[in-house]
Amino acid sequence: MHPKTSIQAELAAYLKREGRTINQFSVISGVNSGTLSSIINGNRPIAMQQLDRITSGMGLAEGAFYELYIDECIIHSTPDWRRLGPFLHRCAELDKLECIRQVVHIMMDNITYAPVLFETAEEFYRQGKLQAAALLYEGVADSEKYQHSERLALCQYRLFTISIGTDLEADLQAATRFEYFVERLDDSDQLDALQQLADVYVSLRGWGKVQLLAEEMGHKAGIQYENKHRKSRKQEELKDPARPLSFYILYAYRLQSVVCMERGDYGQALNYVSLYSETGWILEDSEEVRQIKEQFGKLAEANTYLCRLMCGELDVLPEYMEHIGTSEIGMLPGLLKVLEAANRYHWNVDTALKRFQPQLEQERTAAGQGGAEAEAAGQYPLLWYELAVYSLEAGRAEQGIGYLFQSLEASAELGSDISVIRCVRLFEQYRHSASAADQENYKRLISEVQAAHARKSGAVTSRR
Repeated sequence: MHPKTSIQAELAAYLKREGRTINQFSVISGVNSGTLSSIINGNRPIAMQQLDRITSGMGLAEGAFYELYIDECIIHSTPDWRRLGPFLHRCAELDKLECIRQVVHIMMDNITYAPVLFETAEEFYRQGKLQAAALLYEGVADSEKYQHSERLALCQYRLFTISIGTDLEADLQAATRFEYFVERLDDSDQLDALQQLADVYVSLRGWGKVQLLAEEMGHKAGIQYENKHRKSRKQEELKDPARPLSFYILYAYRLQSVVCMERGDYGQALNYVSLYSETGWILEDSEEVRQIKEQFGKLAEANTYLCRLMCGELDVLPEYMEHIGTSEIGMLPGLLKVLEAANRYHWNVDTALKRFQPQLEQERTAAGQGGAEAEAAGQYPLLWYELAVYSLEAGRAEQGIGYLFQSLEASAELGSDISVIRCVRLFEQYRHSASAADQENYKRLISEVQAAHARKSGAVTSRR
């Protein structure tokens, strides 16, 4: 299609080429013949429904004329929301994101379009047309970047929720951009935003940030809960958050217990676990609240056994084992904690390991075949390392060295220098127990690790 052409010219050329009259094409397209005549003569702007019918009548793909439509009916004419709104909706349906980008850029020259663009973005967001919604949110946010409006904060919140989940680096950037806007949100939206931010930092293992966000969420939820249930109800009714207020209070305690566990402070973690295990203070009595109480009750029971185990209470091991593999404590992290406790306190947990031996073999197979999920893959080096330490201290050198090599290979594959160094130190500690074949295998593995590290360093240098 020639860049200087127009929709009118394309339609006129089509009719001439196909030898059809306006009346004949009116029957084919479903567009009134008088309307078609006015469009061809340039006396009438084209509505979206008419454009789609004309395109279909000409046998062209949906949206074939959208770029021309932008040029003729938006750039070179006065923008009219009666045409712009339907056009954006059709572009979203057809995933014509570049067209949306162009229209938003044009519209944002006039800031009065910000409210209707925002409402359209919200509609797209509810419909799951997230990339289309993101373009509208970005346009509105850019037009109001010097304002301190709640709408600007909501745009940034939506962009944050759309952005997260792609990869860790992108998640960090999205979280960093959004944090500044949380306080500008409505009080109820702040709780959901803080929860999502905290969840992102959990995945990033940014425990200091998780602690701060959990404290803030718990504090804000507590104030809102107090205002809703303890004070006079003559005050203005506030918008409710997505979940009952009690959920955010309990979730904040849970996050703080996770932070303490990750820092190895299981005594303090147990205090937080006890806080979200106690739900007698909750006044609501809906089905959702009952499910929340049950959910946190199960988590509290499992994590109470975990904290006590990690504090050195061997007698809770049987109860803890009953929770391994459940939704509260997964198979891999559950076995890892058993081994960590066993190595810390020099326990014999052969019976527990024997019970889960089939699952361990399945994990080894999955890891060897590359069939593990990303989160599980990051735990394999730790699991194999703890198994190596446990076996070596028990005098099972051949088995321990085997687990050690698995940990070394998994660590190298993940590019974890810390884990590789840890494995090297353990091998040197037990080198005297390694056979000649193990010694040669170790040399080969170390050579492969060094080569992989050199390639990685070279790739980073070339990017710079």
